[in-house]
Amino acid sequence: MEQKQIEQILVDVKDGTLDVEVAVQRLRHLPFEDIGFAKIDHHRTLRCGFPEVIYCPGKTAEQITGIFEKLAATGQNIIATRADGFLYADVERRTDLKGLRYERAARMIILEQKPIESPVGEIVIVTAGTADMPVAEEARVTASMLGQKVELVCDVGVAGIHRLLGHVEQIRVANVVIVVAGMEGALASVVGGLVDCPVIAVPTSVGYGASFEGLSALLTMLNSCASGVTVVNIDNGFGAAYAASMINRKIKKTT
Repeated sequence: MEQKQIEQILVDVKDGTLDVEVAVQRLRHLPFEDIGFAKIDHHRTLRCGFPEVIYCPGKTAEQITGIFEKLAATGQNIIATRADGFLYADVERRTDLKGLRYERAARMIILEQKPIESPVGEIVIVTAGTADMPVAEEARVTASMLGQKVELVCDVGVAGIHRLLGHVEQIRVANVVIVVAGMEGALASVVGGLVDCPVIAVPTSVGYGASFEGLSALLTMLNSCASGVTVVNIDNGFGAAYAASMINRKIKKTT
């Protein structure tokens, strides 16, 4: 859709010949911005509710900076995932964007340009062990940047189940629970049997040799006997938080 078409839609809305809802539906399919090495989807927020997120691995600092600056021009908050401190330093050196920061534990570059409004209801992130915290932090920062209220319950794995039971009431208030666990990944099934909300399980690559870098936890979670447990990919805290945020946003609309 070209600029003239967009202008005509706006004129039709102003004249009353086009319904606002119909105009929004047409604008949902606006094109991307082609900058050569990337095609930036500026209207993902309009379609999906949340803006495009930058995945850093495989991209140069120059490319990431270019995408950041194009997205920043829209005034949105921006997330870049799986960035190390050296990459962040390189990106920061290349741009004059104000408010750029690095979330070290989550391995994310953040640009917060507008206030974040939290909806009704919470997302609770539960970790089996401290070693699962990097993935949990990725989930926490993602959900927070997407406007969610987030609580973190750490180190309550099944090897000491009494630790989890001490937080049951806190977990039960959640609209969505994200369970982050490595080793055998049993925590997701236990939590799934204690709550009445969706549980999103995140297997991590934490564990000894036979855990196969998270495959053992992934298979355990996929075979969970607890109803209401769904599973994302190994170490995918971002994906779990994005899905949980979409669920929580839908709940807000119906309350």
